Amino acid sequence: MQEERFPGHKLLPYLLILPSALVIIIFLVIPFAQTIFESFFQATPFGTHKVFVGIANYIQLFEDMDYLHSVIITLIFSAFVIFVGLTISILIAMLANQKIKGIGFYQIALIWTYALSPAVAGTIWAMMFAPATGIMPYIISKLTNGYALNWMTNSSAALFIVSAAATWKMLGYNIVFFIAGLQNIPQELLESASVDGAGPWSSFFRIKFPMLSPTVTFLLFVNMLYAFFQVFGLIDIMTKGGPGNGTQILVYKLYQDGFVNLKTGFASAQSLVIFVAIAILALFQLRIATKRAVYER
Repeated sequence: MQEERFPGHKLLPYLLILPSALVIIIFLVIPFAQTIFESFFQATPFGTHKVFVGIANYIQLFEDMDYLHSVIITLIFSAFVIFVGLTISILIAMLANQKIKGIGFYQIALIWTYALSPAVAGTIWAMMFAPATGIMPYIISKLTNGYALNWMTNSSAALFIVSAAATWKMLGYNIVFFIAGLQNIPQELLESASVDGAGPWSSFFRIKFPMLSPTVTFLLFVNMLYAFFQVFGLIDIMTKGGPGNGTQILVYKLYQDGFVNLKTGFASAQSLVIFVAIAILALFQLRIATKRAVYER
Protein backbone atom coordinates (compact mmCIF):
# COMPACT_ATOMS: atom_id res chain seq x y z
CA MET A 1 0.00 0.00 0.00
CA GLN A 2 1.35 3.38 -1.00
CA GLU A 3 2.33 5.62 1.92
CA GLU A 4 0.46 8.90 2.19
CA ARG A 5 2.57 12.00 1.67
CA PHE A 6 0.46 14.02 4.11
CA PRO A 7 -0.81 11.53 6.70
CA GLY A 8 -3.83 12.85 8.49
CA HIS A 9 -4.08 15.92 6.26
CA LYS A 10 -5.78 14.80 3.06
CA LEU A 11 -6.96 18.31 2.21
CA LEU A 12 -3.59 19.99 2.81
CA PRO A 13 -2.24 19.53 -0.77
CA TYR A 14 -5.37 21.13 -2.20
CA LEU A 15 -5.18 24.01 0.27
CA LEU A 16 -1.55 24.63 -0.68
CA ILE A 17 -2.30 24.94 -4.39
CA LEU A 18 -5.55 26.85 -3.87
CA PRO A 19 -3.99 30.39 -3.91
CA SER A 20 -2.16 29.68 -7.19
CA ALA A 21 -5.23 28.09 -8.69
CA LEU A 22 -7.38 31.09 -7.73
CA VAL A 23 -4.88 33.50 -9.29
CA ILE A 24 -4.87 31.51 -12.54
CA ILE A 25 -8.67 31.27 -12.64
CA ILE A 26 -9.34 34.92 -11.76
CA PHE A 27 -6.64 36.57 -13.86
CA LEU A 28 -6.28 34.13 -16.77
CA VAL A 29 -9.18 31.73 -17.24
CA ILE A 30 -12.06 34.15 -16.59
CA PRO A 31 -10.62 37.00 -18.76
CA PHE A 32 -9.93 34.50 -21.55
CA ALA A 33 -13.50 33.22 -21.44
CA GLN A 34 -14.78 36.80 -21.35
CA THR A 35 -12.68 37.64 -24.42
CA ILE A 36 -14.17 34.73 -26.37
CA PHE A 37 -17.68 35.82 -25.34
CA GLU A 38 -17.09 39.49 -26.25
CA SER A 39 -15.67 38.60 -29.67
CA PHE A 40 -19.16 37.56 -30.85
CA PHE A 41 -20.75 40.90 -29.95
CA GLN A 42 -20.61 44.51 -31.03
CA ALA A 43 -21.11 47.03 -28.26
CA THR A 44 -21.62 50.75 -27.87
CA PRO A 45 -18.48 52.69 -26.80
CA PHE A 46 -19.28 52.44 -23.08
CA GLY A 47 -20.79 48.95 -23.21
CA THR A 48 -24.35 50.06 -22.45
CA HIS A 49 -25.78 48.00 -25.31
CA LYS A 50 -24.57 44.82 -27.03
CA VAL A 51 -25.67 43.11 -30.22
CA PHE A 52 -24.81 39.51 -31.07
CA VAL A 53 -23.10 39.44 -34.48
CA GLY A 54 -21.66 35.91 -34.60
CA ILE A 55 -18.40 35.75 -36.53
CA ALA A 56 -18.86 39.18 -38.12
CA ASN A 57 -15.97 40.60 -36.09
CA TYR A 58 -13.65 37.90 -37.41
CA ILE A 59 -14.79 38.47 -41.00
CA GLN A 60 -14.26 42.21 -40.59
CA LEU A 61 -10.83 41.48 -39.13
CA PHE A 62 -9.49 39.84 -42.27
CA GLU A 63 -11.14 42.43 -44.53
CA ASP A 64 -9.55 45.32 -42.64
CA MET A 65 -6.52 46.53 -44.62
CA ASP A 66 -5.10 48.27 -41.56
CA TYR A 67 -5.15 44.98 -39.67
CA LEU A 68 -3.52 43.08 -42.53
CA HIS A 69 -0.89 45.82 -42.68
CA SER A 70 -0.26 45.31 -38.95
CA VAL A 71 0.21 41.59 -39.57
CA ILE A 72 2.98 42.30 -42.09
CA ILE A 73 4.62 44.87 -39.80
CA THR A 74 4.51 42.39 -36.92
CA LEU A 75 6.15 39.63 -38.97
CA ILE A 76 8.96 41.95 -40.10
CA PHE A 77 9.45 43.31 -36.60
CA SER A 78 9.42 39.85 -34.99
CA ALA A 79 11.84 38.36 -37.53
CA PHE A 80 14.30 41.19 -36.88
CA VAL A 81 14.05 40.94 -33.10
CA ILE A 82 14.37 37.14 -33.06
CA PHE A 83 17.03 36.40 -35.66
CA VAL A 84 19.15 39.56 -35.50
CA GLY A 85 18.86 39.63 -31.71
CA LEU A 86 19.91 35.99 -31.24
CA THR A 87 22.77 36.32 -33.74
CA ILE A 88 24.22 39.38 -32.02
CA SER A 89 23.65 37.84 -28.60
CA ILE A 90 25.55 34.66 -29.35
CA LEU A 91 28.46 36.63 -30.82
CA ILE A 92 28.68 38.84 -27.73
CA ALA A 93 28.35 35.78 -25.49
CA MET A 94 31.30 34.18 -27.27
CA LEU A 95 33.39 37.28 -26.55
CA ALA A 96 32.17 37.49 -22.96
CA ASN A 97 33.10 33.85 -22.37
CA GLN A 98 36.81 34.48 -22.91
CA LYS A 99 39.33 34.18 -20.08
CA ILE A 100 40.36 37.81 -19.70
CA LYS A 101 40.82 40.10 -16.73
CA GLY A 102 37.57 41.52 -15.36
CA ILE A 103 35.35 39.24 -17.45
CA GLY A 104 33.04 38.65 -14.48
CA PHE A 105 32.19 42.36 -14.39
CA TYR A 106 31.44 42.42 -18.12
CA GLN A 107 29.23 39.34 -17.88
CA ILE A 108 27.17 40.90 -15.09
CA ALA A 109 27.03 44.33 -16.76
CA LEU A 110 25.66 42.87 -20.00
CA ILE A 111 22.29 42.07 -18.39
CA TRP A 112 21.50 45.70 -17.59
CA THR A 113 19.61 46.28 -20.87
CA TYR A 114 17.05 43.66 -19.83
CA ALA A 115 16.76 45.22 -16.37
CA LEU A 116 15.38 48.43 -17.91
CA SER A 117 11.64 48.78 -18.31
CA PRO A 118 10.31 49.06 -21.89
CA ALA A 119 9.27 52.67 -21.19
CA VAL A 120 12.77 53.64 -20.08
CA ALA A 121 14.37 51.83 -23.02
CA GLY A 122 11.96 53.58 -25.41
CA THR A 123 12.76 56.97 -23.86
CA ILE A 124 16.52 56.39 -24.24
CA TRP A 125 16.23 55.45 -27.90
CA ALA A 126 13.72 58.22 -28.66
CA MET A 127 16.12 60.79 -27.20
CA MET A 128 19.12 59.30 -29.04
CA PHE A 129 17.30 59.55 -32.37
CA ALA A 130 15.43 62.82 -31.77
CA PRO A 131 15.68 64.65 -35.15
CA ALA A 132 16.65 68.03 -33.69
CA THR A 133 18.64 67.13 -30.57
CA GLY A 134 19.58 63.43 -30.80
CA ILE A 135 23.18 62.25 -31.00
CA MET A 136 22.51 59.66 -33.71
CA PRO A 137 21.05 62.06 -36.34
CA TYR A 138 24.05 64.33 -35.66
CA ILE A 139 26.54 61.48 -36.22
CA ILE A 140 24.71 60.31 -39.35
CA SER A 141 24.68 63.86 -40.68
CA LYS A 142 28.45 64.15 -40.22
CA LEU A 143 29.14 60.76 -41.80
CA THR A 144 26.88 61.36 -44.84
CA ASN A 145 27.69 64.98 -45.63
CA GLY A 146 24.50 66.47 -44.27
CA TYR A 147 21.81 63.78 -44.52
CA ALA A 148 19.06 64.69 -42.03
CA LEU A 149 17.54 61.58 -40.50
CA ASN A 150 13.95 62.22 -39.42
CA TRP A 151 12.53 58.83 -38.54
CA MET A 152 9.35 60.44 -37.22
CA THR A 153 8.24 61.06 -40.80
CA ASN A 154 9.76 57.94 -42.39
CA SER A 155 7.88 54.74 -41.62
CA SER A 156 10.66 52.43 -42.85
CA ALA A 157 13.30 54.17 -40.73
CA ALA A 158 10.93 54.20 -37.75
CA LEU A 159 10.32 50.44 -38.04
CA PHE A 160 14.06 49.77 -38.25
CA ILE A 161 14.87 51.95 -35.23
CA VAL A 162 12.05 50.52 -33.13
CA SER A 163 13.14 46.99 -34.07
CA ALA A 164 16.73 47.83 -33.12
CA ALA A 165 15.57 49.26 -29.78
CA ALA A 166 13.50 46.16 -29.00
CA THR A 167 16.44 43.93 -29.96
CA TRP A 168 18.81 45.92 -27.74
CA LYS A 169 16.35 45.67 -24.85
CA MET A 170 16.42 41.85 -25.05
CA LEU A 171 20.16 41.41 -25.58
CA GLY A 172 21.05 41.08 -21.90
CA TYR A 173 18.57 38.26 -21.34
CA ASN A 174 19.79 36.32 -24.38
CA ILE A 175 23.47 36.83 -23.60
CA VAL A 176 23.16 35.50 -20.05
CA PHE A 177 21.58 32.25 -21.28
CA PHE A 178 24.12 31.84 -24.07
CA ILE A 179 27.01 32.37 -21.63
CA ALA A 180 25.52 29.73 -19.32
CA GLY A 181 25.17 27.36 -22.28
CA LEU A 182 28.75 27.96 -23.44
CA GLN A 183 30.11 27.34 -19.95
CA ASN A 184 28.20 24.06 -19.82
CA ILE A 185 29.94 22.65 -22.91
CA PRO A 186 32.48 19.98 -21.91
CA GLN A 187 35.99 21.33 -22.46
CA GLU A 188 37.17 17.88 -23.46
CA LEU A 189 35.22 18.13 -26.70
CA LEU A 190 36.76 21.49 -27.59
CA GLU A 191 40.26 20.30 -26.70
CA SER A 192 39.83 17.17 -28.81
CA ALA A 193 38.64 19.24 -31.75
CA SER A 194 41.62 21.56 -31.37
CA VAL A 195 44.03 18.60 -31.37
CA ASP A 196 42.36 17.32 -34.56
CA GLY A 197 43.05 20.67 -36.21
CA ALA A 198 39.58 22.25 -36.02
CA GLY A 199 39.63 26.03 -36.25
CA PRO A 200 37.39 28.47 -34.32
CA TRP A 201 34.62 28.47 -36.93
CA SER A 202 34.66 24.71 -37.34
CA SER A 203 34.54 24.22 -33.57
CA PHE A 204 31.62 26.61 -33.30
CA PHE A 205 29.44 25.08 -36.01
CA ARG A 206 30.30 21.43 -35.27
CA ILE A 207 30.48 21.47 -31.48
CA LYS A 208 29.39 24.66 -29.75
CA PHE A 209 26.25 25.47 -31.73
CA PRO A 210 24.84 21.91 -31.64
CA MET A 211 25.48 21.80 -27.89
CA LEU A 212 23.70 25.17 -27.56
CA SER A 213 20.61 23.93 -29.43
CA PRO A 214 18.48 23.49 -26.25
CA THR A 215 19.31 27.08 -25.28
CA VAL A 216 18.53 28.31 -28.79
CA THR A 217 15.20 26.44 -28.72
CA PHE A 218 14.24 28.09 -25.45
CA LEU A 219 15.34 31.57 -26.54
CA LEU A 220 13.49 31.30 -29.87
CA PHE A 221 10.27 30.71 -27.94
CA VAL A 222 10.91 33.47 -25.37
CA ASN A 223 11.92 36.03 -28.00
CA MET A 224 8.85 35.25 -30.08
CA LEU A 225 6.59 35.94 -27.10
CA TYR A 226 8.56 39.09 -26.36
CA ALA A 227 8.29 40.40 -29.94
CA PHE A 228 4.53 39.81 -30.06
CA PHE A 229 3.44 40.87 -26.58
CA GLN A 230 6.06 42.68 -24.49
CA VAL A 231 7.06 45.65 -26.64
CA PHE A 232 3.90 47.69 -26.19
CA GLY A 233 5.50 50.18 -23.78
CA LEU A 234 8.52 50.72 -26.02
CA ILE A 235 6.41 51.40 -29.11
CA ASP A 236 3.96 53.60 -27.22
CA ILE A 237 6.81 55.79 -25.95
CA MET A 238 8.73 55.96 -29.23
CA THR A 239 6.18 56.15 -32.06
CA LYS A 240 2.63 55.37 -30.83
CA GLY A 241 2.33 53.11 -33.87
CA GLY A 242 3.33 55.79 -36.39
CA PRO A 243 4.31 57.36 -38.63
CA GLY A 244 1.48 56.29 -40.90
CA ASN A 245 0.92 53.09 -38.89
CA GLY A 246 4.45 52.07 -39.89
CA THR A 247 5.19 50.58 -36.45
CA GLN A 248 1.68 49.49 -35.49
CA ILE A 249 2.25 45.86 -34.58
CA LEU A 250 -0.70 43.64 -33.69
CA VAL A 251 -0.63 44.22 -29.93
CA TYR A 252 -0.64 48.00 -30.46
CA LYS A 253 -3.43 47.73 -33.05
CA LEU A 254 -5.43 45.77 -30.46
CA TYR A 255 -4.86 48.53 -27.91
CA GLN A 256 -5.91 51.24 -30.35
CA ASP A 257 -9.15 49.49 -31.29
CA GLY A 258 -10.01 48.32 -27.79
CA PHE A 259 -9.04 51.24 -25.56
CA VAL A 260 -8.89 54.25 -27.89
CA ASN A 261 -11.62 53.52 -30.44
CA LEU A 262 -13.62 51.46 -27.87
CA LYS A 263 -14.41 48.65 -30.33
CA THR A 264 -14.41 45.97 -27.66
CA GLY A 265 -15.84 43.15 -29.79
CA PHE A 266 -13.44 43.83 -32.63
CA ALA A 267 -10.50 44.02 -30.20
CA SER A 268 -11.56 40.79 -28.51
CA ALA A 269 -11.56 39.02 -31.87
CA GLN A 270 -8.05 40.35 -32.50
CA SER A 271 -6.92 39.09 -29.11
CA LEU A 272 -8.20 35.59 -29.78
CA VAL A 273 -6.66 35.46 -33.25
CA ILE A 274 -3.26 36.51 -31.85
CA PHE A 275 -3.53 33.86 -29.14
CA VAL A 276 -4.34 31.08 -31.60
CA ALA A 277 -1.62 32.20 -34.03
CA ILE A 278 1.04 32.31 -31.30
CA ALA A 279 -0.04 28.93 -29.94
CA ILE A 280 0.28 27.34 -33.39
CA LEU A 281 3.65 28.98 -34.04
CA ALA A 282 4.93 27.97 -30.61
CA LEU A 283 3.88 24.33 -31.02
CA PHE A 284 5.39 24.16 -34.51
CA GLN A 285 8.60 25.84 -33.40
CA LEU A 286 9.02 23.70 -30.29
CA ARG A 287 8.32 20.47 -32.19
CA ILE A 288 10.81 21.25 -34.97
CA ALA A 289 13.47 22.77 -32.73
CA THR A 290 13.19 20.07 -30.06
CA LYS A 291 13.77 17.32 -32.62
CA ARG A 292 16.98 19.04 -33.72
CA ALA A 293 18.19 19.90 -30.23
CA VAL A 294 21.11 18.00 -28.68
CA TYR A 295 20.38 17.29 -25.02
CA GLU A 296 23.03 14.66 -24.33
CA ARG A 297 26.36 15.83 -22.98
